[in-house]
Order: sequence, then C-alpha cells, then structure tokens
Amino acid sequence: MNILAPSILAADFSRLGEQIKAVDEAGAQYIHIDVMDGMFVPNISYGIPVVESLRKVTDKVFDVHLMIEEPIRYVKAFAEAGADMISVHIEACSDVSETLNEIRRYGKKCAVVIKPGTPVAELTPYLSLVDMVLVMSVEPGMGGQHFMSGAFERIRMVRQMLNDAGSMADVEVDGGINEGNVRDILAAGANVIVAGSKIFHGNVAENTRNFISLMNG
Repeated sequence: MNILAPSILAADFSRLGEQIKAVDEAGAQYIHIDVMDGMFVPNISYGIPVVESLRKVTDKVFDVHLMIEEPIRYVKAFAEAGADMISVHIEACSDVSETLNEIRRYGKKCAVVIKPGTPVAELTPYLSLVDMVLVMSVEPGMGGQHFMSGAFERIRMVRQMLNDAGSMADVEVDGGINEGNVRDILAAGANVIVAGSKIFHGNVAENTRNFISLMNG
C-alpha cells in the first residue's frame, strides 16, 4: 500500500494539534515534519520542542526531514523528541554515512534526501544504509512550489537503482504534489507521498481521505 505523509508546514499553526488529529483519524500513515535552519535553506520553521509536543497528539510515524547543515549534531535530540524516521540531505552532510549510522544508533529509521540539482548517482554509496530515499521535486525550503517535471525520470532512476541493489527501501517524493500528478508519481516508482497545501487547505479530514483513495484506488 502507498503511504501518505501530510506535511505540517502547510498546516494552520494555531490549530496544529487539532489538524494532526484530523489527518491521523482520516487514515494518513505518516506525519511529515520539515525542520529548516535558515542556513541550508533560507527559511526557518520549527524545532525539537514542537516535535516533542506533537508526539503527545498522535502515534503515527513521525517522518522528520532535516533541512539543516550538519544534521548529525541534532540526531540524538530529534530521536529523543519522538522522530521515527530521520531524513538528511546528501548536500548538507560532511559525512553522509556517519550521519546515517548515527540515526541507526538511536534505533530510528534513516533516509537520505537529494535536491533537484543533485545527480542521483551520488546516492549509490548509501543505498545499503537507508530505509528510504527522498526525491525532492521542488527546491527545498518553501511550501507551495510547483512540481518539477524532471523529477519523474529521477524517481524512475532511484527506484531502479534500489531494485538493482536488492534494496526494499521506500521512495518518497516531496514538492508540488496534487490530485493531477500523484498517480504518475506513484507509477514512476514512488510509494511515499508528501502533500502539504492539498491536505491542510480546506477540509483537512476530507482532503486526506480523498488523497488516500486516489493513491490506492
């Protein structure tokens, strides 16, 4: 089954706990949490206290996407705050393997992320270390961008690389995903979908149920 990971970056922060409960009860399997440091990406979002607080609201998988420089510095803190999966950018780590191993040391699943301009071949040394590869289909750091059509081929390439490596890792895609392109993204080889504004703008529960139905119909 395909997995929906609503991104709380698009949520109404004055109603964050309520909206997370809504996507939980509507069937979303993951909660996608984008952490930005204002250095690796231009924006700043939220940090460890928010993750810790939200852990009290739901037991769904916390898919924590660290858009921060040298994320190894914060692995322990996010693990202890309640992250289940920690994703780090290949471009943000001086030692990608050590960062992934650090995540494992805290008993969490790990993922590696690539920006649209990073060649997918750079993933090759890490395919045996990860539970998931996150393919960005927009430039990271800001919600509401349009899906980059070049991501389709990148998704296909990543899925083929994982297959060739004998890996069962998931392929997640994040950025500009909507009702019009999600099935094509899944057909290209993704199985974890991050959606923000299409979930949190409007009726959150209804949007979640409709998206899950579209993904698995």
